[in-house]
Amino acid sequence: MGRITVRRPVVRISLGQTPTTRADSLAAEEPLEIRVGGRSLAVTMRTPGNDVELAAGFLVSEAVIGRGDEFLGAIHCGGPGTGGVENTYNVLDVTLAPGVAPPAPEVARNFFTTSSCGLCGKASIDAVETVSRYDVAADEVVLDAEMLATFPDALRAQQAVFAKTGGLHAAALFDARTGELLVLREDVGRHNAVDKVIGWAVLNDRLPLTGTVLQVSGRASFELVQKAVMAGIPILTAVSAPSSLAAELAAASGLTLVGFLRPPSMNVYARADRIRLPAPVREDILSGTRADRT
Repeated sequence: MGRITVRRPVVRISLGQTPTTRADSLAAEEPLEIRVGGRSLAVTMRTPGNDVELAAGFLVSEAVIGRGDEFLGAIHCGGPGTGGVENTYNVLDVTLAPGVAPPAPEVARNFFTTSSCGLCGKASIDAVETVSRYDVAADEVVLDAEMLATFPDALRAQQAVFAKTGGLHAAALFDARTGELLVLREDVGRHNAVDKVIGWAVLNDRLPLTGTVLQVSGRASFELVQKAVMAGIPILTAVSAPSSLAAELAAASGLTLVGFLRPPSMNVYARADRIRLPAPVREDILSGTRADRT
């Protein structure tokens, strides 16, 4: 397995002091080629680790699979030019369950996606808006705003690699009823971190993820909303801003979207009716689809 962190020499400069040289920990970033049945589907830049989860979550996002029993397994194999002998752990071949249709050849993204873009190469917005098997709008989950406000600190407390490098995104899945942290994953790519979380659910046969909250460490982009909807996650919360397209997709899909979740405040951009306010705050403040308060 590839390294999660890499030690590199760094010259530290502080004004008025003598520069010093020391080793610093950096978040590892390496390519992963995802194959399905031996055929290349995509190459993404990721932090090594939980690669099978990453591939499984990616296939959910691409509407190739939608249940745990449709993912039979995956194995690392030798990279290009190795004759299949040397295992670089940067090529993963997925086997789908019998009867599950492989992705169409035109779906393949035979190029690198950067760590900040999970949708590079998509020809149009129509190609991006994949139809989900799950109706998140019908999820009747409701949770307390006070509980929701605890999730960013809970996520940060479990970011072991971020504490060493300061260079990773994180995604965590919480039970909306109990507040329990179910799983957390880190990666240089925010979309990869989310795919790893969803992949965990695939491998544990937990799709759809009804009654859960997906908390992310950065902003809420369109692709993160899409991934949540594809996995049946009804609530997505982020410590930073959502994009306009993310808010539009959330509203259209019936997903609750929360941005700038920085206790004690938050902005709710869609389906605010799922957020229960403490008494004596009037519940009818959140009766619409958007709350503009901070």
